Parts: sequence; C-alpha cells; structure tokens
Amino acid sequence: MDLSILSWGADGWGDEFFYATLITISVAICSFFFGIILAAGAATMKLSGNAILKSIANGYTTIVRGIPELLVIYLVFYGGNTVLMSIADDLFNYDEYIELPIFLMGVVCIGLSSGAYSTEVIRGAVLAVPIGTIEAAKAIGMSTSIRFRRILLPQVARYALPGLGNVWQLTLKETSLISVIGLAEIVRISKIGAGSEKQPFTFFLTGLILFLVLAALSDRGYLSLEKWSNKGVRKS
Repeated sequence: MDLSILSWGADGWGDEFFYATLITISVAICSFFFGIILAAGAATMKLSGNAILKSIANGYTTIVRGIPELLVIYLVFYGGNTVLMSIADDLFNYDEYIELPIFLMGVVCIGLSSGAYSTEVIRGAVLAVPIGTIEAAKAIGMSTSIRFRRILLPQVARYALPGLGNVWQLTLKETSLISVIGLAEIVRISKIGAGSEKQPFTFFLTGLILFLVLAALSDRGYLSLEKWSNKGVRKS
C-alpha cells in the first residue's frame, strides 16, 4: 500500500480527500437541520387532533422509512429535473435540459430521510415530558408561548438528544449515497482515486477511516451535549 499517493499537492490525493470531507460534513449538517425542521412540523401534525394532518405526517414517515434511501435520491433528483423541465416547457416554451444544483438536491434527499426518523424521536420526546410540569406552569399563569420556550422546549430537547444523536450518525453515513448523483464527497473521491491510481484498497480504506473519525468525533460531541443538558437534573 503506497501511502505517498495520499500526499498533499498535485501528485497526491490528500487535498481532494480534505475537500471531500468538508463537503460530506456540509451535506450532513445541512441535511440534519433540514430534517429537524421537517420533523418538528411532522411531529406537531402527529400530535395534533386533526385527522387529516395526522394522516399526512404518518404517510410521510411511513413512506420515507419504508423505501431505500437510494431510491429516494433517484426519485427526487431525476424526478425533480423532469418536473422542472416540464414546467419550463409548458409555461415558457423552454425545452433545454435543466439540472438542479447537486448540493441542494443531496441535502433535500438526505434531509427527507433524516426528517422521517427525527419525527418519531421528537414526538416521543414530547410525550415523555411530565404533564405535571405543564400544569404547574399553567397554574402560575404562564402564557402558551412562555410555557413552550421555558418548560416544554428545554425538556423536549433533553429527551430527544440521545435519539437525535443516532439520527445524526445515520445522516452522516447516508451522505455516501449521494455519490451516485456526482457530488464529490468522500465515497465518490474514493471511487475516482481507486479507478485512477489502481489502488482500491488504499482509497477505500482512507474513506473508511475518515468516516470512522467523523463518527467518533460526533459521538464525543453528543456525549458532551448530553452531559451539559443533564446539568441540574436529579437522578434516581
């Protein structure tokens, strides 16, 4: 195994892996927070008393969690291009090929999957909040907005944090799937380097190590967040 091929500069692939790692992290972060936004809305719909809203949210989580993430990427990426070109042709008589931004499509695809799993985490966290704390806040005259900010949201965040940590790790791994649409993240650079230099073991092992490092750092970060969020909490 020739490690000199991973050096920095024109003759090595070190800088390519570095930038690919930044792209992987960027996609994972954007997808995760996009998923949190979707999850917050879907969890609210599931906890509402409206049967239609519940059905929509249940349909979203059931469908997205029930089909392979790779299929979601193909449907959103290629389907989105097809729909956009159809609209452009019908409304503006524009029949040229239109390609949506790859980074944006990657974030949307991974975020849809991340949001489906985060929905159940947030819903469970809301249900785990002791009803007595909400009733006590009502008893002392707290408004709905203040109860949400000071009572409900901090407790939901604390209960949801372990589950969201697992969703983050899942999101980080799923970024590897967007290599199929051409985004130069870790897996795609590994494939390109392996084919170009005829050293598949070296490049795929490097990609594996990079993902393990990111996962380990993420795990330590979440453990620190959990420790911070549990400050002042009485343990039985």
